[in-house]
Amino acid sequence: MQNRFEVNRRTATAVLAGGLVSGHESRTLNAAIETKREEPLTLGMGTYATKVLKTEKAISLISDTGFDSVELTVNAGWDAAPENMPAQRRVEISQQLKASGLHLTSLMEHTVPSKDNAKAAENLKRIQRAASLSRDLATHEPPVIQTVLGGGKWEEQKNLFVDRVSKWGEAAAKFGVTVLVKPHRGAAMSTPADGVWLVEKINNKHVRLCYDYSHFIYRDLDLVKTIHQAAPYTQHIAIKDTVKSPDGGFQFVLPGEAGTIDYVKLLQTFYDDGYRGDICCEVSGMVWSKRGYDPVAAVKTCYKNVAKVFDEAGIKRPA
Repeated sequence: MQNRFEVNRRTATAVLAGGLVSGHESRTLNAAIETKREEPLTLGMGTYATKVLKTEKAISLISDTGFDSVELTVNAGWDAAPENMPAQRRVEISQQLKASGLHLTSLMEHTVPSKDNAKAAENLKRIQRAASLSRDLATHEPPVIQTVLGGGKWEEQKNLFVDRVSKWGEAAAKFGVTVLVKPHRGAAMSTPADGVWLVEKINNKHVRLCYDYSHFIYRDLDLVKTIHQAAPYTQHIAIKDTVKSPDGGFQFVLPGEAGTIDYVKLLQTFYDDGYRGDICCEVSGMVWSKRGYDPVAAVKTCYKNVAKVFDEAGIKRPA
């Protein structure tokens, strides 16, 4: 789905500017660039925002609001967790997704590598169950599985991550599914550089990255530079805003609510670097755990805030 083009816009522009191609080759490169600009990205919504709703109702809400795609949260204890999805329900939800026109692009899991072998074995089973669910619910390509990797210090944890996550990738590959790891503010793996190192070390196309700039802002990690760094391995993008707290910490808010992240630049830069996947609105637990939180209002606000970003960025969505 993503990064399918050998010639990206920056590369092609540099070659053309250098006069290194013939007239025919120049026309071919320009045609490739224009073709790229015609391809859509999907605007998605995650059910992490709708914990109090049954999955079927959340899908209807997200579809009716106007989104192109959906990410289902399959964490243990959530409504769409594999253990809550018997065969008949999987069939019915798959049919609902197809009838709605929504692309199922991702499953959000929360599986953290463990030094304990027994716990690691159970985590591997969770990945296998999520991969099976991905295959059963797929509307197009099997949705990716994305997870964070937990706390600790990077230098102390990175080799453990290589060992455990490589096994996850091998297990998911048997189902034709890719596992994505997300660098997370305050986690052991917290930067795109960490994520790229891990993916390259594992060297399995079924292990890739989820990018979320809300975890990098205010950390001297430039938006454009982190995109260029992560784009070759990114297969899912989550978005939400981050604001500074009076106590010196940080709070996550709805995407587009605070205006702290330039989503137009984010979309354009990823697009020009070859990304052709999902832009998924995420509502943080910092938001949905608050008293009085309204998931319906949150979903509608996310759509209102982000749909216009696609127009401003000149990025098409599926017809």
